[in-house]
Amino acid sequence: MGIFLSLLVLSALIFFHELGHYAAARLMGVYVEVFSIGFGKRVATIKKWGTEWSIALIPLGGYVRMKGQDDMDPSKKSYDPDSYNSKTPLQKIFILVAGPLANFLLAFVLYFAIGLSGPKELSPVIGTVVKDSPASKAGLQEKDEIISINGEQVKSWNKMAELIAGSNGSLQLEIKRENYLQQILLTPELNETQNMYGENVKRKMIGISAAGVTHPKELSFFGTFGYAYDQTVFASTVIFTGVKKLIFGEVPADQLGGVISIVKLTSDASEVGWISLFFFTALISVNLGVLNLLPIPALDGGHIMFNIYEMIFRREVSERVMVNLTIAGWVILFGLMGLGLYNDINRLAQ
Repeated sequence: MGIFLSLLVLSALIFFHELGHYAAARLMGVYVEVFSIGFGKRVATIKKWGTEWSIALIPLGGYVRMKGQDDMDPSKKSYDPDSYNSKTPLQKIFILVAGPLANFLLAFVLYFAIGLSGPKELSPVIGTVVKDSPASKAGLQEKDEIISINGEQVKSWNKMAELIAGSNGSLQLEIKRENYLQQILLTPELNETQNMYGENVKRKMIGISAAGVTHPKELSFFGTFGYAYDQTVFASTVIFTGVKKLIFGEVPADQLGGVISIVKLTSDASEVGWISLFFFTALISVNLGVLNLLPIPALDGGHIMFNIYEMIFRREVSERVMVNLTIAGWVILFGLMGLGLYNDINRLAQ
């Protein structure tokens, strides 16, 4: 069931991505020959609105093949009025960007749905206190709830951690212990920890961990829009930063995951509940949008770069250069897919 659900989620994300390209292409007057979910041999095809809508054997991607545009053979061009090649660079960039934008929009809708349901956030309730830490020396205890820091109200664990990390000097904590409020003064220490990318970083900390207590995040209907926007931007930033760090070797290559990781994480998320599944689906959708904007030939970002070149130099990239770069792009993509699969298998073997 987990594998089926994972493939269904992945196929839905690919469908929305390609639907963005399809809608933009039709809006620009470009004839779309094929709309495919998956690669390889087609297992089902119907023809509607002049387009062949297909499901292929390998559900690890998809494509929209427009008249005059073929990633597998960039030399196949057409300059008929309804072809991709007859459009201006800006029109082509609009068509190319529409796919990733559809993924960002889908993520926004999923986050909005989560916001309407009353998402949970971690409460600033202490679970454990590290021995000889600033918190321990100041007398903080398990189950203490931090109400404010230096007079600023604290409603979530993340907000509390941000205030501590960005502090200067001593902190005045107001805590709730049982039914009483107390004031505690302490000074954070700079300690080494790991960030979300597995990097060792130094951060100001007081030596406490969360109790795991959660509470509903208070959102108005219009506040839900802000929540969805913030979550979409945050996910995009995290993924973009992660890709940059991977490219520059700031995080090890074994952190890259592949389709097996996606299947497992989707299955795990579905077991927790629909909100968790929506969160993970939104994250993968943003991931798909960001990765497709990378300037790699054969991806949307690579084609966008070709069109920017045409806008600047008033001529298309030569056929030989485009073919060679596209082949190189496919090599990079298959290499990354292979590395992700290798890492997945290694994790399973451990």
